[in-house]
Amino acid sequence: MDQILPILVATLVAGTPLIYAALGELVAERSGVLNMGVEGMMVIGAVIAFIVMMATGSLWLAVFAAMLAAMLLALMFAVLAVGFRANQIAVGLALTIFGTSLASFIGKPYIGKAIVMEPSTASNLAAKIPFLGAVLGQLHPLVWLSWIFFGGVWYFLNRSRSGLILRAVGESPTSAHALGYPVNTIRYLATLFGGASAGIAGAYVSIVYTSLWTEGLIAGRGWIAVALVVFSTWRSGRCFLGAYLFGGATIAQLFAQSAGIGLPSELMSALPYLVTIVVLVLISRNAALMRLNVPASLGKPFAAEG
Repeated sequence: MDQILPILVATLVAGTPLIYAALGELVAERSGVLNMGVEGMMVIGAVIAFIVMMATGSLWLAVFAAMLAAMLLALMFAVLAVGFRANQIAVGLALTIFGTSLASFIGKPYIGKAIVMEPSTASNLAAKIPFLGAVLGQLHPLVWLSWIFFGGVWYFLNRSRSGLILRAVGESPTSAHALGYPVNTIRYLATLFGGASAGIAGAYVSIVYTSLWTEGLIAGRGWIAVALVVFSTWRSGRCFLGAYLFGGATIAQLFAQSAGIGLPSELMSALPYLVTIVVLVLISRNAALMRLNVPASLGKPFAAEG
């Protein structure tokens, strides 16, 4: 148990940013919008959160600022890809390049600086809970909130009328428009939600997970989040579990290196990305499963006729 507990806690910590980013992208893709700019939104959210945290010392203000910054990039994407009907993949890739470059520029004065995070009152109280306290007490409240976030996204997509409308837009925007639903407005809102979620994920990485800023901090987590949506076949429950699978792969390579396993450190560091590739290859072999679950209008712009 003494050996399992640190691995469990580390897996929960490592998987949290993927939960926020992947579920936000899932909502966007369910509306028919394929935003490949998650990495760029996470990076800009991370640097803005770090700067605000250094200036104010307020975690929640930093998270809010990260959400706004990432939503601004998401809005840029939505204007081009949804409003002007530009190629969504091309715009998303451009967004990642722009966000990464911008974050590198504005974050340069903060490279090498670190934030000292004091244990939160909520974590101290959670540590006193019988049985669960040993785990909950070591987790930041943003980790707990990711579980609530998952529950909210699951309920929205599967049990709410608004979620049904959003999924209808993703499946058949022409039919949804004929019924009087504002297809592009819904897609705008879903894209902004994905941006806000990516901003929270980025803020978590820079403030809680690493407590520092450096170039390359996100390290491909945005791309893994996009892959997770495919891995989960566009289902929120699988997306949630998949985030911890890839988080566990990240932690496994760290524990393996510390245990002195005789493999090159470069190969061990690549383990999470190798897992991503292998899983995607295995899933893509089942063409029927992919066709059954992928939103029919994913990546396709919509223009109302007449």
